[in-house]
Amino acid sequence: MDLHFAWITLGLSLKVAFWATALNLVLGVGVGFLLARGRFPGRDLLDTVLTLPMVMPPTVLGYYLLVLFGRQGWLGEWLQSQFGINLIFTWQGAVIAAALVAFPLVFKPARAAFEAVDGQLEQAARVLGISESAIFFRVTLPLAWRGILAGLLLGFARAMGEFGATLMVAGSIPGQTQTLSIAIYEAVQAGQDDNANMLVWLTSLVCIVVLLTATRLAPGRIAHR
Repeated sequence: MDLHFAWITLGLSLKVAFWATALNLVLGVGVGFLLARGRFPGRDLLDTVLTLPMVMPPTVLGYYLLVLFGRQGWLGEWLQSQFGINLIFTWQGAVIAAALVAFPLVFKPARAAFEAVDGQLEQAARVLGISESAIFFRVTLPLAWRGILAGLLLGFARAMGEFGATLMVAGSIPGQTQTLSIAIYEAVQAGQDDNANMLVWLTSLVCIVVLLTATRLAPGRIAHR
């Protein structure tokens, strides 16, 4: 087993998962807060659409991303013509694919965490004349952060294990876009059992650590201490 290759693949997977989670920190938490506090027509439909990546085949999501960000896609063509940016077969494309697949695992816990915050505490802060932004950062977020962090950790683990959408969008270029899950698939296809076993153990170890951490941060666990 080439340990150097294994560490490069692990490093790439961690980088993709990290940036995918950072992207979902902004988008998932923001949308979770919007749906938890907002009251507008079509809210349930929007929630359903945003949850679709949890149940749709990753290859379907990858196809949608290719249609959107490919050279002939309206967004991909615009990025290429205006900024010279091409996301297909790049690690940045892998980040977008992983972020899309993991999005519901961040968005749903974030919404639940915000809905669990006692609205009377926020109202009391308004009575004291505190601005809405200060209420969010000083009242709402401190009360919801454990649920949000647990969702982010689950999203990180899911982003690390993403295969279908990532393979379609980023391909399998060793050292550039070949994440752990893709490298395992390639090793099995090539009959390299030793390589596959090592990569499987690496992936399993990282995911177990992340899931144990997420479990310890779950709000329900804290209530039983």
